[in-house]
Amino acid sequence: MLRLFVYGTLKPGFWNHDRFCRGVLAVEDAVVRGRLFETSSGIPVLQVPEEDILAVGTTNPRADVATQAHVTARVSNPEPTPDRPPKKGTGAPWGDVYGEPLTFDDPETRLPTIDRLEGFYPGGPCLYRRVLVPILVNGAVLPAWLYVGENPMSRRFTPLGESRWPR
Repeated sequence: MLRLFVYGTLKPGFWNHDRFCRGVLAVEDAVVRGRLFETSSGIPVLQVPEEDILAVGTTNPRADVATQAHVTARVSNPEPTPDRPPKKGTGAPWGDVYGEPLTFDDPETRLPTIDRLEGFYPGGPCLYRRVLVPILVNGAVLPAWLYVGENPMSRRFTPLGESRWPR
């Protein structure tokens, strides 16, 4: 199963959801640690702390789902492990960003399609990167894939100043 945290136009009720997320098995409310920005055209861009990134997406959907499953098993293991979700770090003021994890059973077709939409090309120039980070769902920490902007501060995106898109 693929868990994909969405915070913008892929959320239910927005223009990309019906086209790219039809057939979703589950939708829940969740929170991730980060900051929201907006492009000049009003599209949201998320930034997360580098220390929260558990893995970076690849061109192999099966491998990425296996990584997600492996990290999920390690997160639920009470023994300390190197890939446990990190504690809140220092640095920039991070806050809660609200979104929805979507669960899919077809990652081989789903991920390449959404990767293209988000401009994610592993090994090449990207608008967004797909990363695995801890999210909070109903009081439980679970790893989920999401798309983050490549250094949104350098592209002169506007800080949203909110924890949810749209404002």
